[in-house]
Amino acid sequence: MSEAKTTTDHDTIRQWAEARDGHPARVKTSGPGGILRIDFGEPEEGLEKISWDEFFAIFDENDLAFLY
Repeated sequence: MSEAKTTTDHDTIRQWAEARDGHPARVKTSGPGGILRIDFGEPEEGLEKISWDEFFAIFDENDLAFLY
């Protein structure tokens, strides 16, 4: 059984997501900052694709950590 890890390192997050065909997104109805997600494969209808720069700006502004 694998163990969950937490990181705030942008390179680690991006590499982990992209290795699994993931891209940065946010929930469409979540407002200006938004609820961040990593969207995998075909885009989900309720999510809007955003750039990694925008993803990490929101991520850092809200002092978030990535659980994977």
